Amino acid sequence: MKDGPDIARIAALIGDPARANMLTALMSGKALTATELAGEAGVTPATASTHLAKLEQGGLLVIKKQGRHRYAALAGPEVANVLEVLMGLAAGAGHLRARTGPRDAALRKARVCYNHLAGDLGTQLFDALLAGDLLRRNGDQPVLTPDGETLLREFGIDLVSLSQTRAPLCRECLDWSERRAHLAGSIGRALLSRIEELGWARRQKDSRVIRFSPEGERAFRARFGLSAA
Repeated sequence: MKDGPDIARIAALIGDPARANMLTALMSGKALTATELAGEAGVTPATASTHLAKLEQGGLLVIKKQGRHRYAALAGPEVANVLEVLMGLAAGAGHLRARTGPRDAALRKARVCYNHLAGDLGTQLFDALLAGDLLRRNGDQPVLTPDGETLLREFGIDLVSLSQTRAPLCRECLDWSERRAHLAGSIGRALLSRIEELGWARRQKDSRVIRFSPEGERAFRARFGLSAA
């Protein structure tokens, strides 16, 4: 037996089609019940519960009890990051689902990736922050510049509170549809929350899609220096 982490076990947990569908559904950042995840996976609730137990034991999920209900959520942003990278690998290799529809274009434009903005608008935001010297790369991760800190404070983000958490402020996340980076970390989460708070965009029910209103998208582009649509 080789030394080191057992990646085969994690790969096997993710590789089952039903479990992969469950994990993808949880990329919305919401906690879901076994019944809801059974619908996503196309299996019975009893089978879904068995899958969820395996994912919890493998450290990919956490199960939370609330009254009579049990809710499943991804164990953390590192799990979401692995899933997003795997989606990118699958898309790049041509392993795409046979059925496509209007939701696919919407997902590619703007979606939630666990707790931050992804898709075309997410990568455009990341590129604009770098181009405007609001972010700079420091090794393999971005850091805020003084101008970036000023912009975010003016946008209504409490950087002092964010800096006191254990989560990294800024982190690159490889976008599966764009094959470029978007912004994750506590700043990425705070930006998406503030965008929703301002009414510029809303999450589509039962989907990872983020829908910007025309006025919201114009305000978003103007505020962060994105080119016009």
